[in-house]
Amino acid sequence: MTYQNTINVKDDSEAAILYGSHDRHLRLVRDAFRIQLVARQGLLKLEGEKEQVDTSKEVLDRLLEIVRSTGKLDMAEVEQIIIETKCAAAGEDNQAIDTFKKGSFVKSKTDGQRKYIDAIRNNDLVFCIGPAGTGKTYLAVAMALSALKCGRVKKIVLARPAVEAGEKLGYLPGDIKAKVNPYLRPLYDAIADMIDVGYVKKYLESDLIEILPLAYMRGRTLNNAFIILDEAQNCTVKQMKTFLTRLGHGSKVVVTGDITQVDLSSGEVSGLIDVQDRLVNIDNIAFIYLTKCDIVRHKLVQDIVDAYEQ
Repeated sequence: MTYQNTINVKDDSEAAILYGSHDRHLRLVRDAFRIQLVARQGLLKLEGEKEQVDTSKEVLDRLLEIVRSTGKLDMAEVEQIIIETKCAAAGEDNQAIDTFKKGSFVKSKTDGQRKYIDAIRNNDLVFCIGPAGTGKTYLAVAMALSALKCGRVKKIVLARPAVEAGEKLGYLPGDIKAKVNPYLRPLYDAIADMIDVGYVKKYLESDLIEILPLAYMRGRTLNNAFIILDEAQNCTVKQMKTFLTRLGHGSKVVVTGDITQVDLSSGEVSGLIDVQDRLVNIDNIAFIYLTKCDIVRHKLVQDIVDAYEQ
């Protein structure tokens, strides 16, 4: 049986702020809780399963408080309150990340990871540097999917330099797609872990999610996108500059890498090492450093990292 509840809105001005441009805020709430919303003559009617309607009403009541106290409301606030309310309903903390897999949240597991998530939420450009197994790429992909799901961005772009372990693409068999796919596979794997199987191919084919070699970023400007550069220690200084200047309006960039695993030719300076001095202390840019304490893979991974640091 369909359950209903209502929210009273004072006037058209208050409704316009609460609902968002073209009802974008309402659509976020509707899609997050799978309910129906009908706005008519100062009354917002909620319909659906009782638990979902009650939780979505809690979200809308909190949003209405913000509107009445500040006279404004943005997408980031709507997304954050949805996440906090969902997590509270599920008994989780507000560090949980809501992705596309039904009933599943991605959560931080260490203090370093929590700082990383906060940095992504609060800055437009974030660099995360740390050893393998610390969740650099996985958490960035989770945050990107959450932003796409909530409507904060229109697409996700995942890039990676195809220069690793001394191999050259020209010597690998197959066409260009076959050549670069092995380098991009970790990004595909992270996405597949957070999206129901039937949707992965759909999102990739529609370019909602784009995975490509770093070289293919040249000449593009990406607006309203969540852009991730993985394995950035293998970018040259010039490549890093080229990549960072792709940032367009309404976009967010996360750059990840491990500066102890540089595979560039001898004499080449890593762009990820160079950028730390160039962009430090600039507003809206954050540097997060994860350590062996943040490793969340098999316990042996931390022991291996320790052994190589001695």
